[in-house]
Amino acid sequence: MKINRPRGTRDFLPVDTARRRYIENRMREVVKNWGYGEVITPTFEHLDLFTLKSGEGVIGELYNFTDKGDREMTLRPELTAPVMRMYVNEMQATQKPLKLFYFENCFRYERPQKGRFREFWQFGVEVIGSSRSNADAEVIALATNMLGAAGIKGDLHVGHLGIIRHILNVLETEQQSQVMRLVDKKDDTGLDDFMEEINAPAELRRNLLEIICLTGNDAVEKARDVIGDIPELDTFEELLILLDAYGIYYNVDFGIARGLDYYTGMVFEIYAEGLGAQNQVCGGGTYNLIKIFGGGDVPSTGFGLGFDRIMEICDIKADEPTKIVIISTDSTRLDAIKVANELRRVAPVHLDLMKRSFKAQLSYANNIGANYTIIIGERELEAGKVTFKDMASGEQSLLSVEEVIQKLSGSLCS
Repeated sequence: MKINRPRGTRDFLPVDTARRRYIENRMREVVKNWGYGEVITPTFEHLDLFTLKSGEGVIGELYNFTDKGDREMTLRPELTAPVMRMYVNEMQATQKPLKLFYFENCFRYERPQKGRFREFWQFGVEVIGSSRSNADAEVIALATNMLGAAGIKGDLHVGHLGIIRHILNVLETEQQSQVMRLVDKKDDTGLDDFMEEINAPAELRRNLLEIICLTGNDAVEKARDVIGDIPELDTFEELLILLDAYGIYYNVDFGIARGLDYYTGMVFEIYAEGLGAQNQVCGGGTYNLIKIFGGGDVPSTGFGLGFDRIMEICDIKADEPTKIVIISTDSTRLDAIKVANELRRVAPVHLDLMKRSFKAQLSYANNIGANYTIIIGERELEAGKVTFKDMASGEQSLLSVEEVIQKLSGSLCS
């Protein structure tokens, strides 16, 4: 019986996996050089972890299940909540700020489409314990540098939720939340209808519409003309000065929102070409989840990179690994194993696993695109050496194993 892979998942063949690992490792190198430490959380968590964060409505998007102990569990749909839960469980006494990163698979039960899968990979960063603009600026700069390592120059948009919340502070809490959700969805019609429904003051509606339409370098000054000189604008301006110091190009965009109440201040999104309508490759901001999960009032700033979307448009190719094939005869196969053990200190080596003939082994080396072949026959054994052949030039020479190692070490480093 043939069994196909589940809908919304993928198999990665060796060439695909090599490319993904190559880009992943380039991004890892960046985040480690910025002083962040990697964490790993469980693949499944208690369902409450995500309903507390996002509400009961999120259940329809989850791979949730009841385990054999009758506990409500789910495969993780994202990694910010698990990291905050881990902090509350195990890291509250740790020196602040905590600078953490993760790269893991996540699961959402949604309709698969271009760049969106039911199993997907998220690369993310969290800074825990700082409410300063310095942390916000570092997180944004780190995100752009990680994308740069993948060869992607994104279009960065930066906003501040405190400015929208300032306008909405005369509304009830649930009304504010609904407005933020509609702004987040860019649902202008729905926003107009809701404002009408709650009989929002005309000045509030006018100010909100003006603010969420503000973009560009003069957006901060225009915002002051609309709502006055509020502290949130001063904080946001400080962030922009820091981004300038990082040499980051950005677009001020007060129309960026988050439909979840725990987001508190700075928000940003990065878009890239080549993905159609679903062109966001990174999103983040400042938030307070730790309080929801039973910890203190601890600020956090972070982002998530959609690794699968990045791979859709990344055109960097992984370096082809050097391929070395050892060719032996029936009488020299044991000697070939010993030589392979020595050579694997410096390079990947293929041994014959099919008991092929001498000629068939040569053909195999050609078929897989071997860079070098090492022939071990009776003549080579008597001389205590091997025949080393460069498959590109056709040149071959009789060398000791140590001489081969030196030659390979030189060619791999050049």
